Amino acid sequence: MSADPMPHAPTAARTERPREGDARATCVTGLLRRASLRPTRQRLALASLLFGHGHRHVSAEVLYEEAVAARVPVSLATVYNTLHQFTEAGLLRELAVDGSKSYFDTNVGDHHHFFVEGDNVMFDIPADTIGIGRLPEAPEGMEIVRVDVVVRVRKKVDREA
Repeated sequence: MSADPMPHAPTAARTERPREGDARATCVTGLLRRASLRPTRQRLALASLLFGHGHRHVSAEVLYEEAVAARVPVSLATVYNTLHQFTEAGLLRELAVDGSKSYFDTNVGDHHHFFVEGDNVMFDIPADTIGIGRLPEAPEGMEIVRVDVVVRVRKKVDREA
């Protein structure tokens, strides 16, 4: 599933909530219904913000700030709950960084990530550029679902200066 789940919206409309009858609203509604999620007003607005920007990695706090800027009446707790509902439905992929910070990826296809320390930015690494040689046996009664590789990077320090 590497294709965008929703076509890109024009730049000027990216922060607007979809309105009934709007093509973006229809697309987001269909996306939620296919994932067996009831298209509530808040889910529709958050899905529009998430999937209307192409593939991206976003934290709950950043999505909440975008929602506030777009005048979407949601709490941070609702944003967290919605992100977790979208993840459980297979619309997002959650990536934990440092145990306390999570990013939600709209690209649920096989791939890995670079995480830029200090900037708190995450971006994709194509899956075929990393080879996993040996995986441990899964514990009895379990199976390996996916392997997530996060390569941490930082800007080089010019030591000659």
